[in-house]
Amino acid sequence: MRKKFLVQIILATAVAAFGLTGCKNKTGTGSGSKQPGAEGGVPPLGSGSDVTSTGGNGVRPEGLSGDLAHGQFAPVYFDYDSARIRPSEGPKLQAVAAYLKSNPGKLVVEGHCDERGTAEFNRALGERRALAAREELVKQGADGSRITTISYGSDRPADMGHDEAAWSKNRRCEFVVVNQ
Repeated sequence: MRKKFLVQIILATAVAAFGLTGCKNKTGTGSGSKQPGAEGGVPPLGSGSDVTSTGGNGVRPEGLSGDLAHGQFAPVYFDYDSARIRPSEGPKLQAVAAYLKSNPGKLVVEGHCDERGTAEFNRALGERRALAAREELVKQGADGSRITTISYGSDRPADMGHDEAAWSKNRRCEFVVVNQ
């Protein structure tokens, strides 16, 4: 009888712990209050783009092999709930495009968001950001067939804080060179 009671207590504790940490409710005050795909200029999720979403599990976009080089380029930052490239971020994209035009290999554009909004919304917004950066790189002469996009949504924050200073660092695109 005592073993059964002990097992019930352990099971109840595990269920309670999972309930507190396993499901984070992200509600309405942030970017989740709008519907994905609301911005113009970039195709919505599921439109046949070359985005592969991994959910933060480390899987690389399909068809890419070779060594990954992170941090070679400065991230491009975005305004809250926006996939529009800021004019101030243009030089960063110009540097990436110039590199692609004079070097072999491929590039992965990673779209990221801050923690506000639902997982689905953030994944779609990260996709729109990555596609906007890719579109700008192609406009600047980079070969679009060498650029793959991926959205991590809010799964890989650059800053773990919960304020505007942290969120502004998390609304970004990063560029990963794939040396083949």
